[in-house]
Amino acid sequence: MVGDAGAARKGRSHVSHDAGEDHRDLGRDLLHARDDGTASATLPALIASALPASELHPYRDHVDADELRAAAARARLVGVGVDEVLVASGALDDQTATRLLARDLGLSVATPNLASLPDNPAVAEAVLRTGTLVIGTGSGRPRFVMAARGRIVQRLRRALKRDAGLASRVELISPVALARRVGAACAPSFAAAATGRLVLADPFKSASTLRPGRIVGLAAAAIGLPLALLLALAPEMGLLAVQAALSLVFLAWIALRFAGCIFVPPEEPLPLLDARSLPVYSLLVPLYDEAASVPWLVAALSALDYPPEKLDIKLVVEADDHATRTAITALELPPHMAEVVVAPVGPRTKPKALEAALPFVRGSIVAIYDAEDLPEPDQLRRVVAAFRAGGQKVGCVQARLCIDNGGDSWISAQFAAEYAGQFDVLLPALSALGLPIPLGGTSNHFRRRVLDQVGGWDPYNVTEDADLGIRLARAGWQTRVISSTTFEEAPVTRRAWIGQRTRWLKGWAQTLLVHGRRPRALVRDLGPAGTIALMLLTAGPYAAALVHPLCLALLIADIVRGVAGLPCTRMAEVVTSALTYATLVTGYAGAAATMTVGLGRRGIRPGCWTVASIPFYWLLLSVAAWRAVIELIRRPYHWQKTEHGAARRGGGGGAQK
Repeated sequence: MVGDAGAARKGRSHVSHDAGEDHRDLGRDLLHARDDGTASATLPALIASALPASELHPYRDHVDADELRAAAARARLVGVGVDEVLVASGALDDQTATRLLARDLGLSVATPNLASLPDNPAVAEAVLRTGTLVIGTGSGRPRFVMAARGRIVQRLRRALKRDAGLASRVELISPVALARRVGAACAPSFAAAATGRLVLADPFKSASTLRPGRIVGLAAAAIGLPLALLLALAPEMGLLAVQAALSLVFLAWIALRFAGCIFVPPEEPLPLLDARSLPVYSLLVPLYDEAASVPWLVAALSALDYPPEKLDIKLVVEADDHATRTAITALELPPHMAEVVVAPVGPRTKPKALEAALPFVRGSIVAIYDAEDLPEPDQLRRVVAAFRAGGQKVGCVQARLCIDNGGDSWISAQFAAEYAGQFDVLLPALSALGLPIPLGGTSNHFRRRVLDQVGGWDPYNVTEDADLGIRLARAGWQTRVISSTTFEEAPVTRRAWIGQRTRWLKGWAQTLLVHGRRPRALVRDLGPAGTIALMLLTAGPYAAALVHPLCLALLIADIVRGVAGLPCTRMAEVVTSALTYATLVTGYAGAAATMTVGLGRRGIRPGCWTVASIPFYWLLLSVAAWRAVIELIRRPYHWQKTEHGAARRGGGGGAQK
């Protein structure tokens, strides 16, 4: 069903996994292995100190004795219940494990139709988190439907011994069946709650309360009219004022990038190998129109080096995306992967889908991956180590993103070089300085409680990652950037690239407008340095895109008139020429420096054409910037999806071309 997940590439392990392989056989191999994948030389000792007999008893008639003993050893090694090991390995399916446990405890199995399931999203989320549905009976003694696994089973066993009448009021249901039932009944409620959660909690931090057309109109009245008057009365001074304002922002942004080039990232903690101390980890993978990517995605996620008993992966799909849902159904997903269906309520955006799926996750750490992502296998362990080394103030860990199809086209080579400058040069420096970080759209890892505290994702912001990064900083949480890499696919055509970049620039404008509309509160939350950094990181890309055509036009005009390089006769000419040349030279030099340093840190040398064609790439950025301004006014919440699956993966950056 799934072919090779991609050729070996620099900096990451080869991913090759046949998703059609029998997961039961893979699981049995897993039971007889240590967590690091090597044969266990101390297995008899582990078995000797294995779990209580009562935990093994329900499965003795259905699981081979040797396999059950190995499962007990594995459970103690990883720090989970033996039932969780048996289900994760495929030795038992979820429903069978529940039926055997219910028989052993003297309980009945609940039917999937839970008539008492509440439609209140908060209560439904509590049912998912606790695995328990409380059903009032009117007699003062409620009934319970429980999806018991792992250590909770032992607590339930003790409770049943203490209270002989409790068994008549408890039914078991498999965790998979409970999640499916809650999803079927409450998906519209979850989607509606996701749409309104942030705006109800703090309307001034949601893009839904922006009126971009009104803001642009007011800006035009407050700035445009006086400027137009100045240009009419004193054209040279007016032009100089515009260019000076934009150039100063742009030059400061370039200075920040130069600073990143000389920054040396500190040493990072080694990845954690003790499986018992690892937390339950949830991954949310939003998919839309990604049927072709599903086999590749499942293979990449299956290659992650993390105990499957503690891994909780949700493939988040829209209810009407029939092709992607069919592709998921066609695969035999491992037990730790499941589909979460999002109802068509509210904006059809990635952040709305993530927010609607959040109630279904059970991990204390939540990570986001995209359909085309290939994370390095040890990334989750390295994130856990970074959280522990950083302390309780670290709320997010961002992995570095790297383009692995840079050799496909000129635009993908430029994209690969740009990403190297962003994730291997700029963001590590911002992280070390404690400045706000506009997160990448993928491979960001959050403490679950922190996500809840800051309100999750804004369904109306089309760069929800950048916005969430700023809200984390405003709430006092730090973000760490680690060197672990996730390989991504860049657009291979200019049309696809412009569509994606238009959405990004529109979202950065939304983020700047949202957080800048209450300046005093922003400075109070971030401090002066953080506020300036935010302005540069969001306004900088716009200034770059807007200043570049103007500067280039002035330079070309001087060349055509034959005055380029000649002495200036007026001070306005001197300043204008200085800003024009300084902006162009520093802009091109800054871009070349960051791409060279970033690619160099990955052992890649940028090609001459990649560097020489930076001006053309920036002209495309200008096209995207003006389209973003228009879209910000006409359809601010429109999500233009980036197409995936057109790339030839495994280019290692490909920026040599």
